[in-house]
Amino acid sequence: MSVLRDYAATVSQPTLPLADAGEHARYDEVVESDGAFRPGWKALASHALALSADDLHRVDGEIVRFLADDGVSYARPGTPDGGAEPWQLDAVPLVLDAAAWAPLEVALAQRAELLNAILVDLYGERRLLREGIVPSAVVFAHSGYLRPLARRSAVDPQPLLLSAVDLGRDADGEWHALADRVQAPSGLGFAAENRRVISQVMPDLFQESSLHHLDPYFAALRAALLSSTLDTVDDPRVVLLSPGTLSETAFDQAFLANALGFPLVQGSDLVVQGGFVWMKPAGWPAKRPTDRIDVIIRRVDAAWCDPLELRGDSRLGVAGLTEAVRRGTVRLVNGLGAGVLENPALMPYLAEACEALLGEQLRLPSVPTWWCGDEASRELVLARLAAGDPTLIVRTIDEPRKALRALSAPELATRIRREPHRFVGQDQLPLSQAPVWSPARAGLRAGRATAHPVTLRAFALRYGSTYRPLVGGLATVREHAEAPPRTKDVWVLKAHDSDPDQNLTEVSPLPARAGARRIPPLTPRAHADMFWTGRYAERTEDLLRLLLAAQAELDEPGAYVGGALAQPPRVLLGALARLAGMRSLDAEAELRSLLLDNARPGSAAHSIARLREALEGVRDQLSGDTWRVFANIDRATRALRSSAHPHRTAESGGRMLAAMLSLYGVTANMIRDTGWHMIEAGRYLERGLQLCTLLTAGLGERYDTRATRDVLEAVLLASESVVTYRRRYRGAVRASDVLELLLLDAGNPRSLSFALAELRTHLAAMPASTGSSRAERLLDHLDTELAGVEVTALAVVTTGADGSGRREALVDYLAHVTEQLERMSDAVRLLHFESGPPAVPLSELSLIEVMEARA
Repeated sequence: MSVLRDYAATVSQPTLPLADAGEHARYDEVVESDGAFRPGWKALASHALALSADDLHRVDGEIVRFLADDGVSYARPGTPDGGAEPWQLDAVPLVLDAAAWAPLEVALAQRAELLNAILVDLYGERRLLREGIVPSAVVFAHSGYLRPLARRSAVDPQPLLLSAVDLGRDADGEWHALADRVQAPSGLGFAAENRRVISQVMPDLFQESSLHHLDPYFAALRAALLSSTLDTVDDPRVVLLSPGTLSETAFDQAFLANALGFPLVQGSDLVVQGGFVWMKPAGWPAKRPTDRIDVIIRRVDAAWCDPLELRGDSRLGVAGLTEAVRRGTVRLVNGLGAGVLENPALMPYLAEACEALLGEQLRLPSVPTWWCGDEASRELVLARLAAGDPTLIVRTIDEPRKALRALSAPELATRIRREPHRFVGQDQLPLSQAPVWSPARAGLRAGRATAHPVTLRAFALRYGSTYRPLVGGLATVREHAEAPPRTKDVWVLKAHDSDPDQNLTEVSPLPARAGARRIPPLTPRAHADMFWTGRYAERTEDLLRLLLAAQAELDEPGAYVGGALAQPPRVLLGALARLAGMRSLDAEAELRSLLLDNARPGSAAHSIARLREALEGVRDQLSGDTWRVFANIDRATRALRSSAHPHRTAESGGRMLAAMLSLYGVTANMIRDTGWHMIEAGRYLERGLQLCTLLTAGLGERYDTRATRDVLEAVLLASESVVTYRRRYRGAVRASDVLELLLLDAGNPRSLSFALAELRTHLAAMPASTGSSRAERLLDHLDTELAGVEVTALAVVTTGADGSGRREALVDYLAHVTEQLERMSDAVRLLHFESGPPAVPLSELSLIEVMEARA
């Protein structure tokens, strides 16, 4: 029997009432009450009903792999350290037919228009408050109502360009609004990623269905943003303002920026000057900004957007942004004051507000809600609370529900009586259910589809003169309250195959000036992330090569002499210790630690983690293939953790190195802008530093003849130059020849000479470079010194009083080069990244410091 037929047979049995939903049974999204499939699924019958447990097991595994390759993650609020978890996507989509979707689409458009009208009214004429349609305490007690924006002259007539609403069906299959998401609605990027993955893992089912594709909606969103400027602008500049890489929806933000072709920025990338918002240029603040921002897609909550007028402890916003909004010099999507609409206390009054502002009856009802500021509603909520009604949810008007979960009913009642205007009671709907694939596990011979409650996040965009809902959305199911969210792709089938996708016949592009073409500049923060991307990538690769060379020496028959390590592995482990310290005297344990311990500075794991952070900061600049690198590294890491066998260290290290080498191919296809030059500059600067460390450890001391040969071979292997050396030099391996190849050979990509030449090329391409900047002067000095180096002199061994031998000239020269390269890195930072003291929250400044700053 197929999975869906088995599911239908199960749910069509007499349904037991939900433990938390009174006597109501759930509406099923797949199966009618008589056991027949719903119209949407009947249209997919030829493929959908043939899906077996083996098919869905394969699909589920491919979904996990695809999402890992794309680096899709989500940080659930409240998780330790904000740790990101893998995004979860169910194999079975949520399917709606055209007839079921049509009335919902109309209701969504009306709700978006109503919310926009309410927002304009609350910050303008305040008719709803003046006529008592909405109690004033509902609005003024909500933290999302921003008084600095409450000026009629500053009201944006269309503050909502993109809105979202979370929906759920009741037991009769009727849709209800569970919550409005209008401040910074997220999820479009996740919805598009879900569609991309499902279309690849179930191509037959996807191609058989005549469903609405999502691409036209993103084109319409881009056009709407470009035409939403408050002033007439020939070449509008749009950015997406993100809280940063630790945001719970960082992937969604980066996906949206990539899909729309707009820069992804953080608050530190922008500055307000002269009442306008500008992008900080490289070398800020010495260099004045020239790129004015016209539209900001806001993903930072309003309270954090301006430390001057809103939250003084915010480091996420832009000082002065509120004044720029009041002046009308920048358009925010959505407007700063939109958060007041995410207020459950508004829900009881939306029907009357709809009639007052739109002259229409509300088509999409909200979940039944009672505001405790109203006496009759308060007594109803308190009575149900005292009776232990499991279908009642009590929440504050502007705080997460989880803040009240630990309170007993008497404690909650006391709080309600103390501040009744801050609480609402809501019915908990017996949400509709949908099949969720559960893979085989202990005690379960084969996987199966089980029923779980489902909610739908729907989106609406103001395109032209009306709101256009996304035909589709983002569905979410939870196995239980504490489980991570599991999402579903949403398929809305067309009434006719010829219907246009998203009901958009054509998306008109914004007219542009003839020949207008501009590459958005990168900010100082983005330059810094790119520079450290190059450094951490090279650091990881070089350490992995060194580690693999050390492992190869440890695997040799003569690795241990008399119970002690032989010279070659000891030298390579010494080089690793110079880079990452030493945690264990056991060589095998030490190598494993270098691959697995990301809390150990200098280890490969630490560098990989820092590399991932740097790349997350510029995700909008990168190809999606970038994240396959980390997916492969994560698989190698899991394999190493699961096996303690020594051979696994070399195998996993080799797989990690192969993944890092694939990063070269990704960056090789990047546009040759300043970001790419920064990556390459960081790469070659770090290569020079790593080479100095390797040569100091490998050639700094004298060994006996056999050990010298083995050590030099190991150095060449770690520097990827052993084949070149053997082809170029004849006879025994000599220190002077190795130094010539690794220091002076301009044709060897692993030499210091080659690294300095590449570094010069990439630094010269930066707009702030003048040819005489400090970084370039230091580079000139290093070049001059390197040109005068005599490798025979560096290879001379000085014998100490104790008889030990050491190449003092070589060690001193390499220490000098290391120092100069580190100075060069600092000079690059000061010239190309943001200079000046770091931002400090106003709350941390004393009054004296404020007065001194003003003076």
